Amino acid sequence: MRDVCVIGLGLIGGSLLRAAAAVGRTTWGATTSEVDADAASRAGYDVTTDVGAALRRAAEAEALVVLAVPLTATNEVLKQVAEHAPHCLLTDVTSVKGPVGAAVRRIVPWARYVGGHPMAGTAESGWTASDAALFGGAAWVVCVEEDTDLTVWTDVAHLVLDLGAHVVPLPALSHDETVARISHLPHLLAAVLATIGAQGGPLAMTLAAGSYTDGTRVAGTNPELVRAMTEGNREALLPILDEALGRLGATRGSLASTGGLAATINAGHAGAQALADNRDLPRSGVQVSLTAPDAREGLISLGERGGRITSFDGDTAVGEVN
Repeated sequence: MRDVCVIGLGLIGGSLLRAAAAVGRTTWGATTSEVDADAASRAGYDVTTDVGAALRRAAEAEALVVLAVPLTATNEVLKQVAEHAPHCLLTDVTSVKGPVGAAVRRIVPWARYVGGHPMAGTAESGWTASDAALFGGAAWVVCVEEDTDLTVWTDVAHLVLDLGAHVVPLPALSHDETVARISHLPHLLAAVLATIGAQGGPLAMTLAAGSYTDGTRVAGTNPELVRAMTEGNREALLPILDEALGRLGATRGSLASTGGLAATINAGHAGAQALADNRDLPRSGVQVSLTAPDAREGLISLGERGGRITSFDGDTAVGEVN
């Protein structure tokens, strides 16, 4: 198993370091947070605040470097990668893929890079929130583009599977549009709902129950992290936000004119049912030979149909799709 160097030890990076160590990988990490570094070291992990030293070690060991820093910090960390490990195997766990890929191509073009994003997390942050079991059963996007080095892609995918997640192969563009719908827009709606609820004062907070707490849960996430991912995905998020505003406008119009909300409520119920139904649908087995000339196209097709990779058999990716 390839060694793993994690840069950034918050919720995701810390969980990744813990999980990779738990499955027997040689791991080390680096963070500029002395608080996180001290906590991780006390927990028995090989951690430093010297990012350059961790990257030089990764270059010598041909380790897989995982960037687990906020989008706003990516450029500065990539400059250190360019200085200390310019030819490394590189992935990341940032929630926006297009901007990170562009930054890698601009700052460290020699790196063998494959983008990644685990669809897992909590509203908590920092090393103390990290959990080796965080990725169990989660979807983890591992990006595939026309020029993706499938050897590096396979290294990243093996790590993802080792951590208990399953691999969803997607281009960055498809990833960013989709997470705008199912992650970034929900963060904005939660922020608005939490604001409106709080403006109701002490009485509203006293009466708030499940529908309010469920709808506002992610509003408790570190605001800087939410800003980084939503602002960083501006191009994909704007049309999705327009779509949501259009539906809210139609809802208001219906309530004002006819007093009826059946269209909105029924559509929402159907959308929630679609999620439940998708989880229960039978899945068919599928295989993609990574040595085939159209391997990248096969992986992308699988991912965009909602499929996933669950294992490898030599040079064949084994997966399933609805």
